Amino acid sequence: MLTGSTFTDEQQLIFDTAMAFARERVAPGAAARDHEGRFPVELVKEMAELGLLGVKVDADDGGAGADVVSYVLAIYAVSRACAATGVTMAVCNLAADILANEGNAEQKRRFLTPYLEGKLGAGTFCLSEPHCGSDAAALATTAVLDGDNYVLNGSKQWITNGGYAGLHIVFAKTSPERKSHGVSCFVVEAGTPGLIVGKAEKKMGLRGSNTVQLTFEDCRVHKDNLLGERDRGYAIALKNLDGGRIGIAAQSCGIADAALEEGGRYAKERTAFGAALEKLQAIQFLMADSAVDVDTAKLLTLRAASAKDAGSPRTARESSMAKLFASEAAGRVADRMLQVHGGYGYVEEYAIERLFRDARVTRIYEGTSEVQRIVIARDVLAG
Repeated sequence: MLTGSTFTDEQQLIFDTAMAFARERVAPGAAARDHEGRFPVELVKEMAELGLLGVKVDADDGGAGADVVSYVLAIYAVSRACAATGVTMAVCNLAADILANEGNAEQKRRFLTPYLEGKLGAGTFCLSEPHCGSDAAALATTAVLDGDNYVLNGSKQWITNGGYAGLHIVFAKTSPERKSHGVSCFVVEAGTPGLIVGKAEKKMGLRGSNTVQLTFEDCRVHKDNLLGERDRGYAIALKNLDGGRIGIAAQSCGIADAALEEGGRYAKERTAFGAALEKLQAIQFLMADSAVDVDTAKLLTLRAASAKDAGSPRTARESSMAKLFASEAAGRVADRMLQVHGGYGYVEEYAIERLFRDARVTRIYEGTSEVQRIVIARDVLAG
């Protein structure tokens, strides 16, 4: 991921495994999946077989038992080949982490084990709603206890993997009067009566991933599907968003690196004014600025991953810094490299067109750039 970096044997093994999978299985069909808007069902199964659906889940629970740095390396590798598959993998890991960290022994047996074995398809993280994305505490979905069941009503928006998930991690208010302190976390299985899966969104980018709205209409979920303690769901969400932001930072690094490679390849092949583009100073400056952006993004992302592995109190700040810089750097690099391609960069025949579209959403999901700036500023001002 970064020349000169020193990784442990385990980290290197996971990186090499993910790179081989990305090169041999993910990259070849990336353009076709994007063009057709096709979800990589077969790749999710293969990721399960390779241990890539639960990279950070303890080995005793069926995961790879690796650290956050390893997870970053894996997400980067897959996203470099196909950002849509990368975000599919990232959300699958987010669901696995919550099941592993919050689930009791029986919940792990029922949900986590078959999920990591690839028997339940993908997983989701259902926090955002049609009226609130960044303001997650304003969610309106409710869960009312009725006998042995919670009855869920409401909607979730922008749910990655939603149409292909065997289970959903859903946040709903169990004590609305307590606002963010009255949110709980549930496992809702696919096919549960009252769970309605909306149509797939037609997105600008990441077309090979699946994004839907989920609606809950008197959806009855047994109380045994409550993850963690009642009314503690918002804390669960916030704790896992740090890891989610590091994952999107890694995805952004993969997109930026792929864009830089595409630009460099084209600059060597294309001639203008009697010389290869790479000989022109204007092009060289674009390449230089992009290389600095890519390496800085990687360094910040690895630093955030190391901070989370160490349990550092700076993890939230480091995660937001990595996500902010890497996502905006990906946009800058993709834009510059499309410019290097000239008119050819604007057509589907060249990969830079897809990378340019895929980069844009990284500044929005898992917390917008504006939200990241708020998190960073609060930490800085707190001293």
